[in-house]
Amino acid sequence: SIYAVLVSLQISRTLHHMGYGSRRPVRTPLLSAVTKIKRLQFAQEHKDWTVEHWKKVMWSDESRFQLHHADGRVRIWQKQHESMHPTCMSTILQAGGGSVMLWGMFSWHDLGSLIRVEQCLNSTTYLSIVADQVHAIMFMAYPNGDGFFQQDNAPCHGARIVQEWFQELHIVSLTTW
Repeated sequence: SIYAVLVSLQISRTLHHMGYGSRRPVRTPLLSAVTKIKRLQFAQEHKDWTVEHWKKVMWSDESRFQLHHADGRVRIWQKQHESMHPTCMSTILQAGGGSVMLWGMFSWHDLGSLIRVEQCLNSTTYLSIVADQVHAIMFMAYPNGDGFFQQDNAPCHGARIVQEWFQELHIVSLTTW
C-alpha cells in the first residue's frame, strides 16, 4: 500500500539523517568456539612479548587470488540511454577466469620466496613446499636456532607428516590456532 511505502521512505530518511547508510556487511571468517578459545589463549600467552620477541617469528601463509573476478555487485551511475556505452559495461568470463594460489613466508629480517602452488594444497604438497623453503631461510634468519615458525591452522599444516618433519629438523612452531 502507499502507506507502507511512505513509512518505509520515512524510516529510510530518518536513519540516513541519523548517520546510518545502507552498506554491505564486513566479511569475516566463520570461527568455531574451539578456534576462538585457542586464539584467545594464544593472545593471552603472548600479550607481554616485546618487539624483540616478535622479531624472532617467521610468518607463513597461502592465499588464492582470482585473476578476473567480479562478484556481480558492482554498481555504476548512468543515464537511461547510456546502458550500451563502453564505460557503462562490465565484461564477464565464463568459468570465472581462473585463479592462482601462492605461498610465502616473511619475518622482521627476511622475505622468503613467493611460491606458486600448482596443485591442490594437501599435506604432501605442503610438506614439499616447506621442505624446499623453510629450513634454509630459518637457518639464515636465525642461525642460533632461536626463531619460531608460525603458520595458521589449515588442515595440511597440522598433518602428522608435516609435524614430524618440523620435529626432525628442530624447527619450533610458535603455535597453531
